[in-house]
Amino acid sequence: MDTSAPVKILTVCTGNICRSPVAERLLQAGLDQAVPGGFQVASAGTRAMVGEPMQPISADIVRTFGGDPEGFAARQLTPTLLRGVDLVLTMTSGHRGEVLQLDASLLKRTFTIREFARMLDVLDQRDTSESGDNTADDDGWLAAHTARWRGLPARAAGVRHLSLPADPAENDIVDPYRRPPEVYRQMEDQLAPAIVSILRHARLNSPVRGDATGTP
Repeated sequence: MDTSAPVKILTVCTGNICRSPVAERLLQAGLDQAVPGGFQVASAGTRAMVGEPMQPISADIVRTFGGDPEGFAARQLTPTLLRGVDLVLTMTSGHRGEVLQLDASLLKRTFTIREFARMLDVLDQRDTSESGDNTADDDGWLAAHTARWRGLPARAAGVRHLSLPADPAENDIVDPYRRPPEVYRQMEDQLAPAIVSILRHARLNSPVRGDATGTP
């Protein structure tokens, strides 16, 4: 695989107008700051309201956290859309199952966003020994980043047993569609910490540009 290409992340919900667009736009905004040019984040829905913009309250949440909701249009999840994706982050365990029905080869690269975030928290707590020298020269900087993130799902899965929730429902993000604003706030409260954990991991583990001797 091309290690000069950005890491491709796909977020998935049902209609692709409430939950996964928020995850897409906030992850992209934060990852662009952590590793400029290192990530390409998109989203789709298992039963998408194709072409629709994200819901107004979801757009407000994106703006609140510094993202840009403009120009969004819902897309249907398809096998073609999944091709070449490095990491799939779903809003519920049910969505994860639907992704795998379309492409079983993504089994080890598909997680709910909340479970993936908990796994990264565990890795960040225990992996100080692996965070040693992240320096790469300018030519190898993006390749080092891409290789690390393509290997991350396997490392994350290796600590799944240390990050299991007390209740499996804690893996899911509530669906606020056609529900009161309070449910959108509940969605925000569940989704925001997961996004923060992913962005923190990206910042802590981004390769440092330097010369061949390791001098920044």
